[in-house]
Amino acid sequence: MRRVVTGHDEHGKAVFVSDGPAPRTHEFASLPGWTSVLPWATEPGQPASRTGEDPTAKVTNFVPSPGGTRFIVLTLPPVSALADPSFDPVAFGQEQLAESPGIAELMEIENPGMHTTPTVDYGIVLSGEATLELDDGAVTRLSVGDIVIQNGTRHGWRNHTDEPVTLAFVLIGVPTT
Repeated sequence: MRRVVTGHDEHGKAVFVSDGPAPRTHEFASLPGWTSVLPWATEPGQPASRTGEDPTAKVTNFVPSPGGTRFIVLTLPPVSALADPSFDPVAFGQEQLAESPGIAELMEIENPGMHTTPTVDYGIVLSGEATLELDDGAVTRLSVGDIVIQNGTRHGWRNHTDEPVTLAFVLIGVPTT
């Protein structure tokens, strides 16, 4: 995935400061087809970077604190990949803990994929088709171009098709009540 970052030079003129692959990209070995990309992040009270300094390397939690943000792009394989005899859920869980800190700890063991984050998430389906499941079993199908505003609810993403689905999310940390 190509990431272009702008900033300013020493005279205040807008410039391109980087153009290349997103540095926090991980293709999961324990679940082929699952890819996680963290193109950018901000911390609470952090002003816009004038130099384009890359904050992603410093991120230790994919769930932002109130006032922080995370931009995450996920590609999910079909759910049939989870039924493959070679799939090792323990190895996948360990890989998630290492590569998606903060979010991985929120995933429910008894209902894989279900989780709740203290965030408002703006999501869009970039390719494929996904199903969003809520805690009462309600589901809705989303296709390319569909958007979802996820307001801190318990939810899970499913791919019930034969093709991968790619979703982009901006997570905005909000205070919990």
